[in-house]
Amino acid sequence: MYRFLARLLAAPPDGALLKTIAGLKGDETDLGKAMLSFGKLAAKTDLARADQEYHDLFIGVGRGELLPYGSYYLTGFLHEKPLAKLRNDMAQLGIARGEDRKEPEDHIASLLDMMAGLIAGEFGDPAPLAGQKAFFEAHISSWASHFFADLEGAKTSVLYAALGSIGRSFMEIEATAFSMS
Repeated sequence: MYRFLARLLAAPPDGALLKTIAGLKGDETDLGKAMLSFGKLAAKTDLARADQEYHDLFIGVGRGELLPYGSYYLTGFLHEKPLAKLRNDMAQLGIARGEDRKEPEDHIASLLDMMAGLIAGEFGDPAPLAGQKAFFEAHISSWASHFFADLEGAKTSVLYAALGSIGRSFMEIEATAFSMS
């Protein structure tokens, strides 16, 4: 789920991904309902519209409707202390910024991608549950739910509103699961 969310927040979907999303099914849970809604919306969305929505939300002319950065959500400014803390933690965990990345490391897609990598062992051995929890609490849980709620309610959000519902539900599930450990 981390990788799925990261991919869709890093760039607009291509045709194959949009077709895959259109096939999503769900159940009666909040997350399942959000997945079903996302699938239905994807089936009605063409590539140009998905690309335009992504552009309006995250790029815009000058800036998009939303700024998907931890520093911005936590301080109101970009490149602030949360980013410095993240960079320090990344160094300790052996995570290097991708050379192809242009945005700061505290972009929501990058953070979700890092979390997926910690779980899968892409930076060495898979991180123990305590390490996953520490990263989640330090860099994701304090603001990601707010971001996903903003994505749900953004003026230009249609397809991505359903993705916001998925993300918000998933963050709730993860926060609850980590609180049990």
